[in-house]
Amino acid sequence: MAHKLRAASDVGGTFTDLVYYEVAQGPGGAGTVRAVKADTTPPDFEEGVMAAIAKAQFDPADLAFFAHGSTVVINALTERKGVRTALITTAGFRDVLEIARGNRPDLFNFNFRKPRPFVDRYLRAELSERTNFKGLVTKPVDLKPLPEMLEFFRAEGVEAIAVCFLHAYHNPENERAVAQAIRSLWPEVAVLASHEISREWREYERTNTTVLSAYVSPIARKYIDSLERKLADGGFPGQPYMMQSNGGIATAAAAKANPITMIESGPASGIYAAAYLGREIGEPNLIVLDVGGTTAKCTLIENGQIRVSTDYYIERDRRNPGYPVQTPVSEIVEIGNGGGSIAWIDAGGKLHVGPQSAGARPGPAAYGRGGTRPTTTDANLVLGRIDPSSFAGGEIEPDWQAVSAAFKPLCCQMGLSQEELARGVIRIANANMTTALRLVSTNKGHDPREFALMAFGGGGAMHAVALAEELKVPKVIVPVNSSVFSAWGMLLTDLRRDYIRTRLTPLTAERLADIREVFDAMVRQAITEFAAEEAGGVPSFEFRADLRYVGQEHTVSVPFALDTADPVVEAIEAFHVSHEKRFTYRLDNAVQLVNFHVIGTVPIEKPRLAERKVTGKAVLDAVLGMRRVDFDQHGIHDATIYNGLAMEPGMSVFGPAVIQEPSVTLPLPPGTRAELDRFGNYHVHLGA
Repeated sequence: MAHKLRAASDVGGTFTDLVYYEVAQGPGGAGTVRAVKADTTPPDFEEGVMAAIAKAQFDPADLAFFAHGSTVVINALTERKGVRTALITTAGFRDVLEIARGNRPDLFNFNFRKPRPFVDRYLRAELSERTNFKGLVTKPVDLKPLPEMLEFFRAEGVEAIAVCFLHAYHNPENERAVAQAIRSLWPEVAVLASHEISREWREYERTNTTVLSAYVSPIARKYIDSLERKLADGGFPGQPYMMQSNGGIATAAAAKANPITMIESGPASGIYAAAYLGREIGEPNLIVLDVGGTTAKCTLIENGQIRVSTDYYIERDRRNPGYPVQTPVSEIVEIGNGGGSIAWIDAGGKLHVGPQSAGARPGPAAYGRGGTRPTTTDANLVLGRIDPSSFAGGEIEPDWQAVSAAFKPLCCQMGLSQEELARGVIRIANANMTTALRLVSTNKGHDPREFALMAFGGGGAMHAVALAEELKVPKVIVPVNSSVFSAWGMLLTDLRRDYIRTRLTPLTAERLADIREVFDAMVRQAITEFAAEEAGGVPSFEFRADLRYVGQEHTVSVPFALDTADPVVEAIEAFHVSHEKRFTYRLDNAVQLVNFHVIGTVPIEKPRLAERKVTGKAVLDAVLGMRRVDFDQHGIHDATIYNGLAMEPGMSVFGPAVIQEPSVTLPLPPGTRAELDRFGNYHVHLGA
């Protein structure tokens, strides 16, 4: 095959997806995109990747390009499976992690406790140094206590050290000296300095982000090294690229240097794939839903644009403020509801679904692998929405005995039949996902009726129409290859790095030269780093700025076009418009530039969207038969079952029906119409 394949893999909570295609002659050429799924294999996730490659029946030696997204970073954080980490900070600031913020969400809970820091106090050390807020070093760092400090850390089993000094985002001179000294005195320990992770202000957020990146650094490095080794053993001639949370890919070396950038790598690629596809089919305004085996993720795309911010938290909910992660992340709302989410009853007799998941092992009860509790997938199977003959792509015959045994305790406890309980499970799962979708739409001033809902992931099509009905969204789009859409998205992303610098600057015409100087310095750094990574290609740059009214605390991000006649005036007007849309008002106050943001990208060859062939077949040729299907509030109907792979562009089908592929099931209740576009995407019109 002579290194003609381009592939990408996405490790999910239940399945590991692999998408690949063969490059045709000519730039950007592509053959048919193919996909396979294999079981996710925690804790050795790379085994699942290699199993998927084996299942696809090609060798790593056939690959010309390989991109990878993984849950290894977020799993290590949420499951507390990182390494013992120490923190070295400015004298007097060791308790920044403990003090945190006063933004507790559960305001009237007098038993509230702040989240426990990832570094215990006895492993938080101080060095005498000081850089002021202008970036001037007023006190060089005193390195004399460092050797004894490191001996203590070594004795305590520390494997990673985070270094974070006051105002190092402005001038990292002292911080850089300490990091270099540690690497010289103790080469084996992982060392991450805050200026290598974030150059944005806010002391607590920057410190916590550096600590979290250090905490997962040895885990991520070991994982990426193992993946590289297994691919190389199979003959892969290049280096794998790692998906980042900002929607771009990075070299393996860059990902190992700052692993926190991979915290939401899988969901980010799905979002960018949705934006790309939306532009191709003329749907720039999308509410995006990704339903996997363990979680559901959603975001909103307006005018083809995706919001990327550093205002990201893990483990944040209505009772817990969570932990801030100050790294560029595509704006995502994630909840613990997926195909493997477990149904359970609380002490008050109330039914819940998730966030606990059956995962890949044992998986839903229907898998017959030892699952003993009912899941969303089991409920869909009971209601006839999933075809038993093509369950899990036809690779598994449903274990009906295990399903009945899983539902029985809850049925007895609630006095419901198996079908009634299954209907309740689906309703609650849908309600949870609807709440998440409202968080990215109506809660931010967007009218869902002005958007289409694009749903993907293994369970996206299954729930999309019901969610659209609830939100009054007029149209649902289920993309081609929807069950492996996030992996496919990795083949569409470019090499990307975000550079953010905090420099408080009045946004006036008189300061434009200073503003250009800061942007130019960031561009020079980006060019140097891209060259060092041997990224190939010529980087292009996008400029943004985080602005606020003088006297405000937080900012709004807007484009900053340096090549226009009056960049300052245009940026200020864009800020007024964005601020008013988000907060319903604008002020006459002066505007201040807080953060400079440069996005550097190097284009990567992408597959063309293949058009589905039209042979002139009739829609009846795609009919597989009839099945009794429970459409909840639409009633139980004899639904026509269609083979989605046999459908052609221009075909329309009307509900009640079910369109199914080996790993996609799209229920169409009465009153809906689905048609296929030229690429093979399903467009479902509600109220047809």
